[in-house]
Amino acid sequence: MVIWRRHGRDPGTVVHANHGSAYTSWAFGRRLRTAGILGSMGTVGDALDNAMAESLFGTLQLEFLDRRRGQTRAELASAIFEYIAAFFNSRRCHSSIGSLSPVEFETRHTNAAIAA
Repeated sequence: MVIWRRHGRDPGTVVHANHGSAYTSWAFGRRLRTAGILGSMGTVGDALDNAMAESLFGTLQLEFLDRRRGQTRAELASAIFEYIAAFFNSRRCHSSIGSLSPVEFETRHTNAAIAA
């Protein structure tokens, strides 16, 4: 997904993942290198390393999943993607990044880095 959405547009893109076998495989690393994307992994056993992802899952459960019933897996997968892409990342304010949306935070960060 990151290759499809960002490749050629965002030099210096970093994919941060855990130490799961899918992300530590030779094939995954080769795919990242071929796309010019930097792979990043935190330390093993660091409880705080995945805090933002865990926060997303908690928020997703509370704000979205607990309010939905009777959908097929395909409908639910599509609705989760829409929630994250169209609302959570684009419009929802996050206290951990100065009450900005992730898209706005990234835009400001990127513009500041370019200006520097």
